[in-house]
Amino acid sequence: MSERQSRLTHVRSDGTAHMVDVSAKAVTAREASAAGRVLLSPAAVGALREGVVPKGDALAVARIAGIQAVKRTPELIPLAHPIAVHGVEVDLTVEDDGVSITATVRTADRTGIEMEALTAVSIAALALVDMVKAVDKHGRITDVRVTAKSGGRSGDWSE
Repeated sequence: MSERQSRLTHVRSDGTAHMVDVSAKAVTAREASAAGRVLLSPAAVGALREGVVPKGDALAVARIAGIQAVKRTPELIPLAHPIAVHGVEVDLTVEDDGVSITATVRTADRTGIEMEALTAVSIAALALVDMVKAVDKHGRITDVRVTAKSGGRSGDWSE
């Protein structure tokens, strides 16, 4: 076993992955934010701004998809713990070259909520691409990342 493997919390001494036991950790208020972008053609941006996307209100569908995704994160990320989600904000902003997506997720639990924030942004982006594909078949998801976190043993940080 390498020194790196011995420091990874989700890897046993024999190198196999497992879910970490967080039952002894204290419940603390935690928050994580993530962001990403969907790059789109001028035609798709225009359709979003004018509210004429053929499938309907693309921004509303993407927002709801992001919120739903937060609640499904432990089903999608194999070693993620089910977490009691206490608040979710997903915002989409139409810009000249596409749409910026941000998500903030809050909980009071024993482990972080960064995966939930990333999942919200990722699924909102996928839903947006699906909604506008009749106008732009080449939408591109980019720059998905955690932008801030607070709470827990590792402390607070932001980009």
